[in-house]
Amino acid sequence: MKKSKILQAGKINLDPGKKAYFASDVHLGLYPYDQSRKRELNFVNWLETIKKDVGVLFLVGDIFDYWYEYKKVTARGFVRFLGKLCEITDSGIPVYFFTGNHDVWVFDYLPSETGVVVYKNPIEVEINNRRFFIAHGDGVGPGDHSYKILRKIFHNKILQFLFSKIHPNYTYALGHNWSRHSRYTKGLVTPFLGVEKEYNIRFAKDYLTNEPIDYFIFGHRHIPMDIKLSERSRLINLGEWIQGCTFAEFDGDHLTLRSFNQNPHQGVNFIRI
Repeated sequence: MKKSKILQAGKINLDPGKKAYFASDVHLGLYPYDQSRKRELNFVNWLETIKKDVGVLFLVGDIFDYWYEYKKVTARGFVRFLGKLCEITDSGIPVYFFTGNHDVWVFDYLPSETGVVVYKNPIEVEINNRRFFIAHGDGVGPGDHSYKILRKIFHNKILQFLFSKIHPNYTYALGHNWSRHSRYTKGLVTPFLGVEKEYNIRFAKDYLTNEPIDYFIFGHRHIPMDIKLSERSRLINLGEWIQGCTFAEFDGDHLTLRSFNQNPHQGVNFIRI
């Protein structure tokens, strides 16, 4: 990845007792509908629980399973989540929303209505003197050339314009059906490939040869990972909210990967190396 595509997002100093929270891959809207509604309620409940000590919130991609913004049309559903998001930003807490490969088509509606700051590229940000590299994780690292071509198509302005001319009933049906087929064909949670084969880990190790980073934060892979890259650096993959409901919190000194899974009989398999 070219250095020019990585944004420098400055510094964040957490107030005493406040934390930075990170979550990704909620996939709101993923079939079946009743499970998506339960997932939305669970995620909103989590957002409510962190209100007492959240200093900054990072939503690191694929919060929606499909999202496309028209000038005069908004997506149906998600009102509980969107309302809670507005409540958080209205209270003065910054929320940074990263587009993923499922919700890539965020334009001006989401930031203008909810107050989130949208990032479409990876960022480097310093939080309490620790350097973070944050990205959804799709297209990061070597290989996966077919997807990288598809990603360029999704980001093409002309193709986005042409797609917007199709009636929303058809585009949303197409988007949801494609996502449903892809997710249930590949599996809700994919297997860990190993340190040498995971693209994000390979990318992070290579990035460290030129840049000192304390924490790499990724989503996309649906696997909660806590990987020690060096004496200083760790890679955190945030997992997902379809089954594991995992997230990370940074208290200014320590970064911890946790689960909000309220089903005590359903364990979460954390990859810790």
